[in-house]
Amino acid sequence: MNGFLAVVLICAQTVPVQDCEEATATDVFKTRVASEIGCATGWQEIIARSEVREGIGRTAYLKTQCRRVKAGG
Repeated sequence: MNGFLAVVLICAQTVPVQDCEEATATDVFKTRVASEIGCATGWQEIIARSEVREGIGRTAYLKTQCRRVKAGG
């Protein structure tokens, strides 16, 4: 069965949104989710429990990506 990988990028406010990617992010979180909807909602708990939550909206912002992965991949 195929699934999805929710990728949450934490980028500094100084990084333009179009340039926010894994190479330019200060932190990257990944979690496997069952559907594309999970990519939009599956990351909130990860961020809420992390130490980076304090800077979100002040010195950093979030960008999410959704990647399709094959079973076993």
